[in-house]
Amino acid sequence: MITACAVADLPIGESVRIDGDPAIAVFNADGEFYAIDDTCSHQDASLSEGWLEGCFVECPLHAASFDLRTGVPTCLPAKRAVRTYPVVVQDGVIYVDTGSREAVA
Repeated sequence: MITACAVADLPIGESVRIDGDPAIAVFNADGEFYAIDDTCSHQDASLSEGWLEGCFVECPLHAASFDLRTGVPTCLPAKRAVRTYPVVVQDGVIYVDTGSREAVA
């Protein structure tokens, strides 16, 4: 598992990018934490810089939208899912389990 940030450092409606290979975006969607690959499956754009609405993030480049729970795109131009990762909150810290990839791009 990798450390994302403290819960207090990720307010509702915000995201944080974890650099790596691949980069991971962690979102606070109405108090629930989700982690997905940070790069849009349509084109090279950072989803952590997108717009969050409920459990969906809109890519800032071409407005593709992804369900944070499944990684599945909800509209074009994206056609492929992004990977999702389990998130664990322990002692006020958000961790991402990169050893268990749930959705395959």
